[in-house]
Amino acid sequence: MAGTGRSPKLRSAPRGRSFGSRNPTTIGAIGLVVIAVLLWAAFNAAKLPLIGGGTQYSAVFSEASGLVPDDEVRIAGVKVGTVTGVSLNGPTAHTVKVSFRVKHAFVGDRTEAIIKIKTVLGRKYLELDSQGTAKQDPHRQIPLARTLTPYDVYPAFADLTKTVGAIDTKALGQSLETIAQTFKDTPASVRATLTGLSRLSNTISSRDQALRTLLARANAVTGVLADRDAEIAKLLTDGNLLLTELNARREAIRTLFLNTSSLSLQISGLVSDNSKTLKPALDQLKGVLDILERNLDNIDRGLALLGPFYRVFANTLGNGRWFDTYIQNLSAAGLLGTLTGTGE
Repeated sequence: MAGTGRSPKLRSAPRGRSFGSRNPTTIGAIGLVVIAVLLWAAFNAAKLPLIGGGTQYSAVFSEASGLVPDDEVRIAGVKVGTVTGVSLNGPTAHTVKVSFRVKHAFVGDRTEAIIKIKTVLGRKYLELDSQGTAKQDPHRQIPLARTLTPYDVYPAFADLTKTVGAIDTKALGQSLETIAQTFKDTPASVRATLTGLSRLSNTISSRDQALRTLLARANAVTGVLADRDAEIAKLLTDGNLLLTELNARREAIRTLFLNTSSLSLQISGLVSDNSKTLKPALDQLKGVLDILERNLDNIDRGLALLGPFYRVFANTLGNGRWFDTYIQNLSAAGLLGTLTGTGE
């Protein structure tokens, strides 16, 4: 204010609240919501528009044939998507609806869908034969007339095992025996047929336990193979890779064999051409080795005596460019007398 002699004070702008002073309950709730959203996005990444993508289609089949969600969808042998669902095509329908998602691939309006066997143990995948010039409408199903299911041998054998296991072989044998007795007065051809059936029934009845054991063990083996489906598929894949690599290196292996054969021929020729020269040299070398062997003890003794000599000799020459040694019984007085002519 004027006349007061005091300058006015400037107020600073209010600062925001620090992170530590905020309500921890609100921060925790927001953090839990963010974590839940991230978890949902992680488990549903395939359905997200930017990460997952792809177009959802469906097809009608007469049966599922073992196709399950997450099985592959292929076009011309290349994976283009996955199966997303397998369900009945309506509450009263006798067909199956297979839903699948395809990404970065063209599916024509005349496309045919085929369930094929992926592994020897019955793993399946959905093969699409894309046909037509227009794109398949995602809201329209591929009809039953353009779908096909495979014939799977494994379920048939499994059903056969259950069926045969439930047969009362004793009752069957008695029935065939009764039929044979009933038709015993029939012509010879009929009697021979019935006699053969009776013998067959007796054979089956006598081998009942063995057949049951065989079928039970076969069922156990097929179960183990089914449990090891992934390992067997990986083994076959690795074997295929090994054979592919060997095929790729076939020319190199062939060149190696040819060079090895050529080298062996050259070595054989070298030995043959120089045999007259090598034999005397080898004979002389053998004589030298015999002499060394006979004097082995002397060589060992010489090496043992040579060690102290080299040690003393090294001490003599180890002080510079002169010899460091002495002569025994040689005094300075005697040497001086010899030089002056007065010594004895």
